[in-house]
Amino acid sequence: MELLDAEARRAALGRLLAEQGFVAVAEASARLGVSEVTVRSDLGVLAARGIARRVHGGAVAAESVREAPVEATAERDAGLKRAIGVAAARLVTSGSSVMLDVGSTTHAVATALVARTDLSDVVVITNGLSIAHTLEAAIPRFTVIVTGGILRPLQHSLVDTIAADTLRGLHADLAILGCTGVAEGRVTNVNLPEAAVKRAMIAASSSSVLVADTSKFGRRDLSAVAPLADFGTVVTAGPEADAVVVPPATRLVVAA
Repeated sequence: MELLDAEARRAALGRLLAEQGFVAVAEASARLGVSEVTVRSDLGVLAARGIARRVHGGAVAAESVREAPVEATAERDAGLKRAIGVAAARLVTSGSSVMLDVGSTTHAVATALVARTDLSDVVVITNGLSIAHTLEAAIPRFTVIVTGGILRPLQHSLVDTIAADTLRGLHADLAILGCTGVAEGRVTNVNLPEAAVKRAMIAASSSSVLVADTSKFGRRDLSAVAPLADFGTVVTAGPEADAVVVPPATRLVVAA
């Protein structure tokens, strides 16, 4: 068995936690080919990051990594998400192509795009079934491309290698992505398969926009998506939105 480095081990432990809800130290030691002392140390790091909670004999997934259905998250800070959606939709021009990933905030972007009746000849590529359904109202002004993939019911999202392979064969002018955390200069997401699709969208686009209300800032979740510096624009709203710090080359847009 090839030994994994520390971050790869912790990512593997995070996947087990997300899938099983509980990881035993002995089981993880056998799976990863490392000592139980190393596993305990890695679980301690995940606990410090808010990803795991230590219990006797192992760890359980922290509540922060248990996803809520997208319908539930859409109701949370709905006004902020609508404002972000409108501001992000203004970045799209007729004749352009856009990649739009899954989430309640990106769904607000889709709704705002449909409302922009001045737009035409726009191609939108998405891995979200709910987003595709919303965008259907803009056809034939829009062309909507839905990736293949394995369906995740909570987010109505299509993920895994099929979705990533579809994206590798495409190119877009702009990727508009959501997330569940931004901390220490990195954008993160609670779900590993969806984070992989986000990375593929960034790689397949000329530029990327992050849409995230201020509750996401200062939170670090399981899977790294990309450095914040990889996003040319950050669109946010919420308490102290003007105080959000972005890299020098990144434009901050505070939605009203």
